[in-house]
Amino acid sequence: MKVVAFNGSPRVNGNTSQSIKIVLAELEKEGVETEIVQLGGRKVFGCLACGKCSEMMNNRCVRKDDEMNTFIQKIEEADGIIIGSPTYFSNVSTEVKALIDRCGYVSKSNGGALLRGKVGTSVVSVRRAGSTFTYSAINFFFGIAEMVICSSSYWNMTLSRDPGDVQNDNEGIQTFQTLGKNMAKLLKQVR
Repeated sequence: MKVVAFNGSPRVNGNTSQSIKIVLAELEKEGVETEIVQLGGRKVFGCLACGKCSEMMNNRCVRKDDEMNTFIQKIEEADGIIIGSPTYFSNVSTEVKALIDRCGYVSKSNGGALLRGKVGTSVVSVRRAGSTFTYSAINFFFGIAEMVICSSSYWNMTLSRDPGDVQNDNEGIQTFQTLGKNMAKLLKQVR
C-alpha cells in the first residue's frame, strides 16, 4: 500500500508539511509506504475547461506547460491520498485548487476510475480561522470523486502560524496521529 501526500504550502518545512509528516509517521509504523510531494510553490496552472481530457481518454491533462501530469500520475499509482493545505483567506492554496480542479476533471472525463475507491484525507494548517472551509474544500473533492474519506478525533487541522508552531499544538498532534492510525486501518480494510 502506498500513500502520496501533497504539501500545498510553499513553505517546504512549514506547519502543513510538519503536520503531514506526523500523519505519515503513523502510516509508516503500520507498514504503509509514503511519499511527500511538494506542490506549493510549484509551477501549476488552473483548469482551462477545454475538455481535451475527455477526448484523449488517457488519465492526463492536455496541458504540457506545467507539472500537473506528474502529480496526476502519482495519484494514479497511490492507494491513499493526503492533500495538505495552509488556509489562505478561508480556502486552499492556489496550487491545491489547481490540483483539485484538474485532477478531478481528468478523473471524471475518464470514467472516474482514477480516484474511485482510494482513501483520501485532508491536513489543514491555519493561523486562527477559516480552517473548516479549507477542510471542506478538500473533502468535497474526495466526495465527488467517490473516494473513501478518512477522519480523526477532530477536524484534521492545527492552529499554527509561524513554522514550527504545530509542535506546540498538542491537540493538533494527537489529531494527526489518530488520523494516521485511522488511515492505515482504513487502507487495510478497503484493499
